[in-house]
Amino acid sequence: MAEEKTEGMKQLFVYEHDAKRLELFIRIVYAFVIGLVLMVYGFIAGICMIVLWFVILILGRRSEGLSNFIKGYLEYYVHVISYVYFMTDDRPGIFPEKTEIYEKK
Repeated sequence: MAEEKTEGMKQLFVYEHDAKRLELFIRIVYAFVIGLVLMVYGFIAGICMIVLWFVILILGRRSEGLSNFIKGYLEYYVHVISYVYFMTDDRPGIFPEKTEIYEKK
């Protein structure tokens, strides 16, 4: 397994030498479905961003619900992108799962 794991965390973008040919063909259909989910989720997240912009402008603070929805979209995008861009053969779920992203300093 080429993934690096540290204290329950998995690095998403790690080089994997071996690749399955069958998975390459499955990926075409699967990535299309993931793309549809991302498109709908992204459209709704875009609307949330516009609403959040007005909330910040008017109230001077962020809405936790809107922020969490947008955060969920970004986390789902990062979670599936390594599969869509041929970095791994590990198929992610079609629907968003709880994912947390951290920055190492």
